[in-house]
Amino acid sequence: MQESARSHSRFTVAVVPDTQNYVSYRNQRAAGFPFNARELLWDMMHFIARNAVGNGGEIAFATALGDMWQHQMSADVDAAHARRGHRSIVSPLLADHVAPAPEQVLNIEIPAVRTAYEILAGQLPFSVVPGNHDHDHMWADADYPPQPGAIDLHRLDLASVGSIHCGSLENWTRNFGAQTPFFKNQPWYVSSFRQGANSAQIFTGGTHRFLHLGLEMSPDGEVVDWAESVLQAFPGVPTIVSIHEFLNPRGERQAAECLDLSRLDPERHTPDRLWDSLISRHDQILAVLNGHFHGVRHRVDPNQHGNQVFQFLSNYQGRKQSLRGTFPDATVIDGIGDGWLRLMEFDLDAQRPRLRLRAYSTYFKAYASDLPQYAAWYGHEHPEMSEAEFRALDDVEFDLVDFHTRFERARVDGETANETQMAQRA
Repeated sequence: MQESARSHSRFTVAVVPDTQNYVSYRNQRAAGFPFNARELLWDMMHFIARNAVGNGGEIAFATALGDMWQHQMSADVDAAHARRGHRSIVSPLLADHVAPAPEQVLNIEIPAVRTAYEILAGQLPFSVVPGNHDHDHMWADADYPPQPGAIDLHRLDLASVGSIHCGSLENWTRNFGAQTPFFKNQPWYVSSFRQGANSAQIFTGGTHRFLHLGLEMSPDGEVVDWAESVLQAFPGVPTIVSIHEFLNPRGERQAAECLDLSRLDPERHTPDRLWDSLISRHDQILAVLNGHFHGVRHRVDPNQHGNQVFQFLSNYQGRKQSLRGTFPDATVIDGIGDGWLRLMEFDLDAQRPRLRLRAYSTYFKAYASDLPQYAAWYGHEHPEMSEAEFRALDDVEFDLVDFHTRFERARVDGETANETQMAQRA
């Protein structure tokens, strides 16, 4: 991104996918890792802050897609599920890769995440949503035991892994809930539910007001009802939804087989059910963003009103070229992330409104399209694709058909836009 003055019709939404590997206590010098991976995350946040609208740039909003930290407090069943008779069982996946680490979570991982968002605080409106790793308990269900054998972190299926469930967001709401300094009394933070596990923000992007909804993973009917009440309070405002799980690497709206939270809680909405119950029903929902699954994918579908809904998976957490290039003998579980951000670059030009998706790495200080080695480094994420197809995932443009007629009532004049930008800087 060029750090330059912004055009009236142009703005960017910065998307921060799963950050758990940056802050994992295993990936810091104190644990014998070659460098502090958390510093890559902090560099990403400094980039967003420098390029915020209030600082003369084009980033009007930032959204994080969950799995903010890596480890949990416990691998035992949480109290709410225990009261219903559910039992946990030892899981090789959890024991080998994300064994509970309460002390490290509280003293290393969460403070690193807090530092990251303190960099953004006061610079622009932003959202965070909880992922499965952000729950205090992540446990294996005794009724679906794992099978023996090697575990592939990129292909987690019920047959080999069993059923993983999660519960309790006390740490998350204590640090990133509605009553924390990040969001309390902020004029752009307009609503919340369940202490901020679900939240809504309003911001000005170019010529229009935008609404953002951040939803917890696999929301139940009460969350959907709350989201609909927010949409009713801001009718006709183009809306972006962030949620941890929605689109998978195959472009399907499906839950991960081993982590389908509706298996034990049938009232929870899997991605396909959420599409039917909320996303496709409300014409003002323009886009849905998610992480969770490794890699990048997108699809565009008509809603029940015949208008476009853009769905974007972005998750760079498995990438580790930053490690390979300097420390080829070092080992890492999964990956680091290599400083990659998803940038949604809107241009609401009156004649041809459009949206361009690009990936930018604050580690390499380059867009994906500028790196000749990009497909060689990361093409394994989609081995079924050609190099050109893979590169196109992180540099693609969409026409926003009928945007101005669809969202005419959300248009702002120059004076209103200036007032909103001042509120965003306050």
